[in-house]
Amino acid sequence: MERLKRILRRDDGAATAEYAIATMAAVGFAGLLVAIMRSDEVRGMLTDLVHRALTFAG
Repeated sequence: MERLKRILRRDDGAATAEYAIATMAAVGFAGLLVAIMRSDEVRGMLTDLVHRALTFAG
């Protein structure tokens, strides 16, 4: 019984699991950004912003 308790209390691999969760969250966030950036409305706003910035200087 004591051996089973010791085995269940071990936290080996906990850091690896935390890194995996953080990596999956980052991948999900990146996917969301890609989906947003592919929309025509966002692309038009960014193009307009860059165009205004370049024509303002000239």
